[in-house]
Amino acid sequence: MTERITAIVPPDGTLAGTAGRTTDGSTGGSTGGPAAGRSDAATGGTPDALSGVPGDTAGGASDGDRLPSPRFAFGRRTWQEIAHLLANLPVSIFGFVYVVTMVSTGSALAVTVVGLPLLAGGLLGARQLGKLERARARALLGVRIDEPSPLPVRRTGFFGWLWSSLKDPVGWRTVLYDLIRLPWGVLTFTVTLTSLFVLWPVLPFIARGLTNVDRAMVRGLLSPSDELERRIAELESDRGVVVDTAAADLRRIERDLHDGAQARLVNLAMGLGLAKEKLLEGQADETVAAMVDEAHGEVKLALQELRDLARGIHPAVLTDRGLDAALSSVATRCTVPVKVTADLPSRPAAAIEGIAYFTVSELLQNISKHSGARSASVDVWRTDQRLLIQVQDDGRGGARLDRGTGMAGLADRLGAVDGLFVIDSPPGGPTTITAELPWRDRQDDPAAR
Repeated sequence: MTERITAIVPPDGTLAGTAGRTTDGSTGGSTGGPAAGRSDAATGGTPDALSGVPGDTAGGASDGDRLPSPRFAFGRRTWQEIAHLLANLPVSIFGFVYVVTMVSTGSALAVTVVGLPLLAGGLLGARQLGKLERARARALLGVRIDEPSPLPVRRTGFFGWLWSSLKDPVGWRTVLYDLIRLPWGVLTFTVTLTSLFVLWPVLPFIARGLTNVDRAMVRGLLSPSDELERRIAELESDRGVVVDTAAADLRRIERDLHDGAQARLVNLAMGLGLAKEKLLEGQADETVAAMVDEAHGEVKLALQELRDLARGIHPAVLTDRGLDAALSSVATRCTVPVKVTADLPSRPAAAIEGIAYFTVSELLQNISKHSGARSASVDVWRTDQRLLIQVQDDGRGGARLDRGTGMAGLADRLGAVDGLFVIDSPPGGPTTITAELPWRDRQDDPAAR
């Protein structure tokens, strides 16, 4: 007959020890024996359904003898996705009610004076809903989304604001997003809530699939297009540069006409008036002849100033003979010897040709006034779809955009047409300035027709 002492399992799940004793006095069973293994299987080997960590085996069995336990615990990311899906229903209901009320009310009252302003204000509110949705997606889904550009503010009063708000693409995309979110919110809420009780083991996969659709919706409708936003910002800036440049050119033309040709024509009219009075009074011919000779000199000076002004607006040689001849002509007026090399298989569009001409003209004026150079060169050529201009001189160098020599204005003018302006001018020289313009064929330019 065998007498056995049963194993005692402490609360921590480890086996304190077993001692089997037989009638012959021999010791039977140890902590690693079969009896201990059976005791462990009955008491300490149950997996923890919440933590996913199986209980410690009491019999010291090897890892290969342990059965794998399913893992039901979810990570932080999965819980965030579940929270996002459950919140879809109340958020989508609020957004749907808001946009339907706003659009229907604004459209119904469009025939009155309050309809369109109400719709414009509603679109501004939709922008804020989109901002909240982007914040929720960033916090719970980990989607990195930049905020779109703010609504451009027009300086034309109330009607300018109204028109900008009514055609705001960000607001209308948010309206579309909130309209299609209601059925999707009902679906995701129902599936997620049901899976919490019925499909617990596969819920992480369901949540991941549903939130991937959410991510696609947010990126497609609420995320700004980086390229489009960048292009809009550039066009807004370039439009301002073009307007400012045109205004500066008009002020320069007005100043040149007022201080130059207009003043000379006034002196001419006064001189001819005095000559007429002398003739009527029967004065000596010598006095009248001197006054007419002076008036003739004023006429020639006024004509020269008008020619210079016309050349500053758009030189006739550029229109008639092209960029090569025009640059050679402007180079002859430079106080420094200039070598001009132009390798152009055809003429570019008139606007590009004009910008290239005035860029070289301004740079050659800077060389005459500021460089102290002994020689200079101008090279113009085409590569792919770009027109390249390079102006070099052996002067003292140190040219910069912020030195007040017109360089900043040239850079802005080239930037307004997607051009580039690069200065390489170390102190002591030499100076190399490279300008790059987009190439447009002349036959495609409406101004050339």
